[in-house]
Amino acid sequence: MTDILEPAVVPVLDDASPLARLFAMVGDAYTEAEQRDDAEVAAAHHVYNAYGATLGLVLGGEDWAGQISVKDNRLEASAVAWLEGGLWLHHALAISEDDGARDVLTLIAPCACGSGYFDIQLENEEDLLEILTGLRRTGGRVPHPYDDDCGSVLDPHAPTQK
Repeated sequence: MTDILEPAVVPVLDDASPLARLFAMVGDAYTEAEQRDDAEVAAAHHVYNAYGATLGLVLGGEDWAGQISVKDNRLEASAVAWLEGGLWLHHALAISEDDGARDVLTLIAPCACGSGYFDIQLENEEDLLEILTGLRRTGGRVPHPYDDDCGSVLDPHAPTQK
């Protein structure tokens, strides 16, 4: 089976072949609105089922904003939910040859130094509670030992220094 993130080899089809005729029956009509809706539903469904005692109590389907797939960067459609204080949740389906499709929920939290963000992939509800316990002590910021030891992703909205 081919990994969907790898470029597919597309054979040249005879227009009269059965596969070409089947392809003609279906279109590429998967609209951006449908991608967003599907991503929002998948995120809400995963959170409700896997995080029912925590996130499932505070986030509903309307709290998710779907994002369309990005073909050039080979990113699948996803959804994000704003938690306030600079924290976000990001949900996507990771599809691989080995694992099939699996939900990936990531908490995105600001760095304590204010220069960027850290992403923390959540494995389960206990993992979430442990991470939230640590973040509560720091006001929702991910600490690091020294100001010059920041390994976060740069904040795209931060002013540049010249």
